[in-house]
Amino acid sequence: MVTRDDEVGAQVLDFRPAGTVRDRREEAFEEMLEGFARQQRARSLNSATIHNRGAQIRRFASFCESLPWEWQPVDMEDWTSHLLSGPRPVSKATIRGYQNAVSLFCSYLVDGRYAWAERCMELFGTHPVQICHEWNTTKHVSELEAAPGVRPLTRDEVQLFFDYADDRADLARSTKRKGWATAFRDSTLFKATYAFGLRRREAAMLDLHDFTRNPKAPEFGRFGVCNVRWGKASRGSTPRRRAVVTVFDWTAPVLQQYVEDVRPHFGLASSPVLWPTERQGRVSLQHLDERFAQWRDELGLDPSLHLHCLRHSYVTHLIEDGFDPLFVQQQVGHRWGSTTALYTGVSGDYRNRVVREALDSGLRPPAPEEGTDR
Repeated sequence: MVTRDDEVGAQVLDFRPAGTVRDRREEAFEEMLEGFARQQRARSLNSATIHNRGAQIRRFASFCESLPWEWQPVDMEDWTSHLLSGPRPVSKATIRGYQNAVSLFCSYLVDGRYAWAERCMELFGTHPVQICHEWNTTKHVSELEAAPGVRPLTRDEVQLFFDYADDRADLARSTKRKGWATAFRDSTLFKATYAFGLRRREAAMLDLHDFTRNPKAPEFGRFGVCNVRWGKASRGSTPRRRAVVTVFDWTAPVLQQYVEDVRPHFGLASSPVLWPTERQGRVSLQHLDERFAQWRDELGLDPSLHLHCLRHSYVTHLIEDGFDPLFVQQQVGHRWGSTTALYTGVSGDYRNRVVREALDSGLRPPAPEEGTDR
């Protein structure tokens, strides 16, 4: 029903005519994104990967303030420079992920089988191009891309960090401070991260039922095996799973104390979450990063150390203790032994001990022949 402007409750609405240029531009962009998502679903890619790529493409379009048929290679270069600047530049791996999303999207748009070039020429007088090439994108040359200063913690540093975490939790508990259970939770989580060589997300996503008995090591009880369900995925696949067997004798008592004495204080009903928050959610990766950095700085440890260094430490210490490299590789879920080697940073004392043992066992270098330079 049509009403006059002066009637009570009447509104004058400013409708934009359907089919304007702005409408067509936005609709075309949305259709492109949906078509790209369908293509990825047809390849059985993980839904989270598809969603994240769509978000990254939208972020790029927002930065450029333009749409795909207007993008040029310089836009990618400007965006990368933007990501690297500022007080908190993103990592090389993150930049590569963003660039890869845009590159794949552009490849989809310029593929003649989808006819986007012809449609854009008809609607906008121009067409999409591939804006990512070998000269303006980050290459993946290694599975490990840590900064040069990142290293494993020494055994003394690991012990110092864990002792400090325990002291903070015990102090908060003895003085009945609010948040003592959170401090105890974080302390135990960091120990589990080291004890099983976990990545941040692998540790944060653990549930109670992810631990099972190891019939070959009954002394560890219900914590003989840690079943990792959120291992690092590759090429859009679902998270890889692996079973990590317990190797340290202190692991089971630490986890058991937390599960039986501390976790119930979070008031969970039927949730299986191993590391809950006070609001009964799941602990965030950002919180773990910030907590590790807080305790690290309070101890005066090297500021280049971060949570992932506990995983490096686990690999290094197992190798130093004589565990088979293939076993260590399988424990941490590396596809290649070369990656495990990159994670390993054995100490000078260990190398010197190996040399001494080799020399003492008779494996001395051959003496030079008479008449040759010594």
